[in-house]
Amino acid sequence: MKKNILYIIAILSLFITTSCTKDFEEINTNPNAPVTVQPSLLLRQVIYNFGEEMSYEGFVAGDLLAQHRTALDFNLFDRHALKSPQLGGNPWPVFYTNLRDNEIILNQSRTIDAFKVYEGPALILKAYMAAGLTDLFGDVPYFEAFNGVNGTVTPIYDSQEDIYTNEGGILDNLDEGITAIENYNDAIPLEGDILFNGDLQAWIRFANALKIKHLLRISGKVDTSAQLQALFDDDNYIKTNAQNAIFNFTNSDPNSFRLAQLRIGDFNNFVLSETMEDILVGLNDPRINTLFKPFSNSNSGAFNGLLNGIDATSTSVTLADYSLAGTAFREDTSTLDANFITAWEVHFALAEAAERGIITADAQVLYETGVTLAFEYWNTDLPSDYLSGNANFNTATATPLEQIITQKWIANIINGYEGWVEYRRTGFPNLKSISASLNNDILPVRMPYPPEEEALNADNYAEAAAATDNNSINVPVWWDE
Repeated sequence: MKKNILYIIAILSLFITTSCTKDFEEINTNPNAPVTVQPSLLLRQVIYNFGEEMSYEGFVAGDLLAQHRTALDFNLFDRHALKSPQLGGNPWPVFYTNLRDNEIILNQSRTIDAFKVYEGPALILKAYMAAGLTDLFGDVPYFEAFNGVNGTVTPIYDSQEDIYTNEGGILDNLDEGITAIENYNDAIPLEGDILFNGDLQAWIRFANALKIKHLLRISGKVDTSAQLQALFDDDNYIKTNAQNAIFNFTNSDPNSFRLAQLRIGDFNNFVLSETMEDILVGLNDPRINTLFKPFSNSNSGAFNGLLNGIDATSTSVTLADYSLAGTAFREDTSTLDANFITAWEVHFALAEAAERGIITADAQVLYETGVTLAFEYWNTDLPSDYLSGNANFNTATATPLEQIITQKWIANIINGYEGWVEYRRTGFPNLKSISASLNNDILPVRMPYPPEEEALNADNYAEAAAATDNNSINVPVWWDE
């Protein structure tokens, strides 16, 4: 009897084992928790997360480096201790998280026919985010970096030149993205697109605008004149604010600007900088009323800025003596955008290319169009005499190139780190020496690699750190050398 029972148990065990093995995948798959994410959901997530995170970074960190505004407290970053981010100043994970998720979209588009429409936009977004990453840090993990499940988790650092110019790099991905869209002839629409609502032609204009921007950015290292001239002549780039690569914030969760949701003390930590005040007042620029508020202790509606980088432990300041950010940044964020690239930025880039003789075009017309579009973008009326006053293309006190870059710098407020990047590339506008520098009174020219890289990717980090004088913030990136 005992032997019979053991035999029956053995037979049952074999049956159960065989059955469970055969149906293991089906039984152990939760239909309510799919192992893959629809690309439409990921596309929306990548666009929104990157735009929101970098708008926040732009306000609390990028604007400090560009000297649009300054911080009253928690301001080690404003004093250029860039390895000590506080309220912001650590964009590395923002880039890598979204580049990783975008790579999932790209892989899906190349392996599943129903998702083919996502290939072009994913390539363009990859180029856009990769450019932002390398422009801040220089050499970074790139070609091995975004596929850790199937590849290495300790990727090498690629040179910025290779990231820009090699196959699979920034410029190549923009071209491949355009080609993928032009070759797409199926009827399945692009969903989850909060930039252009599925308009594939708008994605081509976006890619061409990015090509103009980044060909100009590397033009000191590579002859890009023929490519830029062709893009200008083809006339298929972002030209009006209606075509901008942006999405709108709202006045309520979940799509409001983050500073509007944080405690008032964090928001009030950031005030008008002395640099921004001097430039806007010197130009008689009414955008100061849009971007900032008169300081509370003023009896005449005046504005007052603070020199960047004070030592908060030894310098006492009164908030009411300085101008806070305007209503668009807290009280009415429905007028604020997450800005990927705009018509005014493209026109300023083309104006610079024309002024420097890289392309044949009327630099003044492009400049004045850029100024007009920038005022429109910031919901401010352009005074009739603005372009004939101190903002004139040709003045005794500023060169046309300085005027172009200064106008781009003004409009780029909270647009990530763009104002600082353009200053590093051109030297304009003239930024001030900060109050209490922790970087030997040197204005930094790159972001430092974050400490987690030293811990998680030690060998490759050590090589990259050695190439930047021990991860120094004073070593220029390739296009700035």
